[in-house]
Amino acid sequence: MSSDKVVKQRTIAKEVTLQGVGLHTGHEVTMTFKPAPEHHGYAFKRVDLEGSPVIEADANYVVNTQRGTNLEKKGVRIHTSEHVLAALVGLEIDNVLIELNAPEPPIMDGSSKYFVEALEKAGLVEQDAEREEYIVKDVISYTDEETGSEITVIPSDEYQVTTMVDFGTKVLGTQNATLKNLSQFKKEISNARTFSFLHEIETLLEHGLIKGGDLNNAIVYVDKELSPETMEKLKVAFQKDSISVKPNGILDNLTLHYPNEAARHKLLDVIGDLALIGTRIRGKIIANKPGHFVNTQFAKKLSKIIKIEKRNKVPQFDLNQTPLMDVTEIMKKLPHRPPFLLVDKILELSDTHVVGVKNITMNEPFFVGHFPGAPVMPGVLQVEAMAQAGGILVLSTVPDPENYLTFFMKIDKVKFKQQVGPGDTLIFKLELVTPIRRGICHMQGYAYANGKLATEAEMMAQIVKVKND
Repeated sequence: MSSDKVVKQRTIAKEVTLQGVGLHTGHEVTMTFKPAPEHHGYAFKRVDLEGSPVIEADANYVVNTQRGTNLEKKGVRIHTSEHVLAALVGLEIDNVLIELNAPEPPIMDGSSKYFVEALEKAGLVEQDAEREEYIVKDVISYTDEETGSEITVIPSDEYQVTTMVDFGTKVLGTQNATLKNLSQFKKEISNARTFSFLHEIETLLEHGLIKGGDLNNAIVYVDKELSPETMEKLKVAFQKDSISVKPNGILDNLTLHYPNEAARHKLLDVIGDLALIGTRIRGKIIANKPGHFVNTQFAKKLSKIIKIEKRNKVPQFDLNQTPLMDVTEIMKKLPHRPPFLLVDKILELSDTHVVGVKNITMNEPFFVGHFPGAPVMPGVLQVEAMAQAGGILVLSTVPDPENYLTFFMKIDKVKFKQQVGPGDTLIFKLELVTPIRRGICHMQGYAYANGKLATEAEMMAQIVKVKND
């Protein structure tokens, strides 16, 4: 996807329901995908509990990654969320509410195939809002020292995933799988089923887990001798008269869809777990020996980085372009004059926003008395400069701006993030919070310097006509 192409958010056209059994709980479960509004993202709703609590698909709610990615919010849990989330990401759906009448989605065949089919049956619809995407510019990694598992994301033109697995057993050694484009997900990845090793199955049986498991929803790799005792337990657990091992080392009753089905399923898990970041990624994920723990730790790390960058997001402007207004034109609109005119040029102006620039030099009169030994632009003057840029926005709504003055009514939520000094270029961006009414303008303002947010404030101003005697 090229950076200049606007991609809209998507949801499903109508609700769709699936029924099945939870893998670890063995509960019969009904799951319904429901359309959701813009910017909703993915969330689970437990309709079997009082108040029908909602748990957002957020990495910060991950509490446990034993045998799946489990989320918890205010004591309410969702088990094994990853296969459902992978289907949503794989079909490039942005907003869906997933209603469940049990703590765990149905395991189906252990893949995402049935979820993909149900969602396609519901149909996809485009929404008005633009899809948010985090463009990876630097290499970001997370390593689990204990297991040697590592996930890295590197810059790429689109979202890609490569998984490399090495189980160190004869029956299942090193495997790789790659997804070059999400459009391949349905055909290449969605039907890759979950798998286990025999020694894990034995442990799970002992602890009374995998209640909903049968040989149709998990590939079992036989990595040890199958004792008659285990054979009997498996027959009971899987309700089979006989169980045997195929020549390729898996229990019978299943045929592999691909020789590297295990690596493809790990790729499916990575996509599902990284859905918990909450933002689409434009970058290539390289996962070496991935697992739910390392996947979700990486998701937490990346979501934190994205939040910080979003907070400090600096809009990109070409400061060398011919301005929309130079200082002479600004003085035709604003009553301010040097040394109190604090805007040098206007780069953008629309009905709802304005972008202005102020070049800070050592010759500014305020440096004479404001810490002369360590010149710093007073914060209040940064707010004033921001307000002057906002004045251009509000005065552009009247045909005779020269006959008006702009007065502050209110300043709120002012934050100073970093110092501004000589040599800095301040860029102001002000956006309307509400439409201008009766000459009253309510704006959110940001001032940026050196590629960082310097100041922010919410302000209200009013334009008043000057009486001409």
